[in-house]
Amino acid sequence: MEMGKIGAWVSTNTLNREQLAELARGVDELGYDTLWYPESTTYESLTMGSFLLQNSTRLKVASGIANIYARDPFTAVAGHNSLNALYGDRFCLGLGVSHVPLVSGRRGHEYGKPVATMHAYLKAMESAEVDLSVPNRNLVLAALGPRMLELSRDMTEGALPYCVTPEHTVMAKEILGPDKWLCVEQKICFTEDEKVAREVATKNMARYLAMPNYRDNWLRIGFSESELEGGGNERFLDSMVL
Repeated sequence: MEMGKIGAWVSTNTLNREQLAELARGVDELGYDTLWYPESTTYESLTMGSFLLQNSTRLKVASGIANIYARDPFTAVAGHNSLNALYGDRFCLGLGVSHVPLVSGRRGHEYGKPVATMHAYLKAMESAEVDLSVPNRNLVLAALGPRMLELSRDMTEGALPYCVTPEHTVMAKEILGPDKWLCVEQKICFTEDEKVAREVATKNMARYLAMPNYRDNWLRIGFSESELEGGGNERFLDSMVL
């Protein structure tokens, strides 16, 4: 698989069957390279990937991301290989450690140290004896901090940073190097009204501000605690949503 320059990340978890089919066809027809989708508390990730692939023709489909606590490493490899064998090498498996509320709260698992847990998961994937092979290993990691970016570089095809700034992207590119995929998510609000844009940004960012992993990264890349309070100040919101 070769990853193109422009994709679409869409929050598919609130869409019904008809809307999802229309989305896949529309993104395909518009010429986007890849359609990225999340896994939260509704649709199961690999099932969603299969449905989007079924309703498109040339479009690549990528989980952004599949929660590693939702399936064991063998199942992750089997799912990746199955979708690529059935749909012509059009699926990219994006994996992530997710967040404590979604892992311990919703799923009842113990949330481990992110980098160590992901490393162990990837090693188990490498040794999984799945009797279905595919030519390519289309695998990326949700990565924010330097250590997870290094793991992405060393054990996968690249990284999927989420809720970051251009300065973070420069840092990520330096760590990954020229030959790895850097699939950066960027939120965009189509309006010329600054007030409306910030209202949309405030509403959209509320759920992410409640997640420690994101807050830690924002502090690491130069935002202060005060800038994150009360839904985020203007500098923060304008950095997250264009």
